[in-house]
Amino acid sequence: MNSPQSEIRAVVFDLDGTMLNTEDVFELAGQELLARRGIQMTDAIRHSMLGRRAHEAFEALRRMTGIRDSIPDLAHETKELFEHFAGDLLTTMPGLDDVLHVVEQRQLPKAVATSSPRTYMTALLSRFELLHRFPITLTAEDVTHGKPHPEIYETVARLLNVETHQMLVLEDSETGTRSAAAAGAFVVSVPNRHTVVGDFSMSSLKVSSLADENLLRILRTGL
Repeated sequence: MNSPQSEIRAVVFDLDGTMLNTEDVFELAGQELLARRGIQMTDAIRHSMLGRRAHEAFEALRRMTGIRDSIPDLAHETKELFEHFAGDLLTTMPGLDDVLHVVEQRQLPKAVATSSPRTYMTALLSRFELLHRFPITLTAEDVTHGKPHPEIYETVARLLNVETHQMLVLEDSETGTRSAAAAGAFVVSVPNRHTVVGDFSMSSLKVSSLADENLLRILRTGL
């Protein structure tokens, strides 16, 4: 347990798989990307990519599969496939509205800290009319070291003007959880079906969804 829950003074959200079900879309996109090359997506390949910045994820993909396509080409093709599959599939994660309501009701400062590019984050948050609710956002371009390095969470703490142990961080992946835990944050891991195989032993709390009553109680009362 990293920090006394009563000291939580800010809340930071990971984006992919935490706020939005983008991992469901990327699953289909990744399967198609590899199928076009005669390769089957596996849990090991997927796990090596989760929670990382795009170029690091594609480096892992190339290493795991041996494909020789350039990272820019893979990124471009994946973007097209993502848009193709997103359609009606892309949505907010269960409980997100509840968490945002409590955080905003308590007037806790909040931010987004994602390994994804800024243009991607901006487009997705705008798509669900969420962007204006987050005055502070950090993306892949804003840090030197990607998750699981703690830099992004150490940086967002400074921007929020709080100590890292005063932040409650919501993460869905092992990579992101390790990043926030290394920074000293109170980490609530919310693994989904894509990330549940990860190691979350460094979490402060592990829940099955953002609608979890223990999470909401901590946000409401700090107890």
